[in-house]
Amino acid sequence: MTFSQTLACAPARPDLTAPPMGTLSPPVPHTALAEVLDRYPVGRTLTTEPVAEGLLNRGYRVTTEAGTYFLKCYVDAATANRPRILAHHRATADLSALGLPVAPPLTCAERANTVVGLGGRLFALFPWVEGRHRHGTELALSECDALGALLGRLHGALDDVCAPLDQPAGYRSADPADSAGLARDLRRHAREHRPHGALDTLVERRLTERLELLADHAHRRPAPGVAPPTGWTHGDFHGLNLLYGPGDGDGGQVTAVLDWDKLGPQPRAEEAVRAATLLFNDRTSGTLDLVRVRHYSQAYRATGAATAEHLAAAAHRVWWERLNDFWMLQWRYQRGDHRADPLYPASAGQLAWWCQEYEQVLDAFAN
Repeated sequence: MTFSQTLACAPARPDLTAPPMGTLSPPVPHTALAEVLDRYPVGRTLTTEPVAEGLLNRGYRVTTEAGTYFLKCYVDAATANRPRILAHHRATADLSALGLPVAPPLTCAERANTVVGLGGRLFALFPWVEGRHRHGTELALSECDALGALLGRLHGALDDVCAPLDQPAGYRSADPADSAGLARDLRRHAREHRPHGALDTLVERRLTERLELLADHAHRRPAPGVAPPTGWTHGDFHGLNLLYGPGDGDGGQVTAVLDWDKLGPQPRAEEAVRAATLLFNDRTSGTLDLVRVRHYSQAYRATGAATAEHLAAAAHRVWWERLNDFWMLQWRYQRGDHRADPLYPASAGQLAWWCQEYEQVLDAFAN
């Protein structure tokens, strides 16, 4: 069964139309978790422990008589949709059958269904995959090659397991005039924020810088028809959604690509570029390790997933997207949600650096 072509593409960043969410919804009671687990053929539950929370959904490490599992509670409104989740689950099962490192969910005991609904929440149970997260700058160059090749293989396999796509006429990019207005409004919020802290001071300085960059680069706005080809993508490919095996150096292989909630169509090479900016960045300054980016990009291209021209167009469009993107500050100042605050300093630093080193970054992706 193929992934429905009518399924809407998930946003590239968190949904800003959702209501404020300063914290995740309350934890699921243990009695409810037990009731959910009873619907899977995994025997008696022995332990249930919350795992580190991401920005959106909740997860639990569950030990039962049959083994260890990951129980996912879908609480993000953008993804907690039963038909959408089921389509994602079918796609991951097909990818796993092709030999890719994807762990599909278990099927419920009473019927061929991978989703359990209880108390207005949706759940799915996955095998627990042993492994660890690794930042891209920890990877040996051969592992950067392997990671680029893996993403290319995933993109190719998604063509086989998902419905065919018609290429859109184009993609409208952000208007720098609108972005400048939003930047000025957010800068005012930062200036007036109480208590006024070091982050607010940094935001004021970075937004003044951003206004100058928007003015300097307004003429470089991508035209609608210059996007690379659209294809099915993971949608959120970065280090926290990758697990590596226990080996060090060249021995550590990706054992699982996690969290397929944002599986959907987008300009495919843009996922490769976005992933690299998250995988190979300095976590303090945001600058990219361009040697590793080059290895990763060359291996990705070698799979046939994209050409050098596609990656050049993708790099420009992702750069423009970042120049006009303020979602972390919108969460902080418009929604009162501070979960993305720790990400902001490196993100803002990377953009300023990217503007200065634009040609070098482009060369690393496309040469």
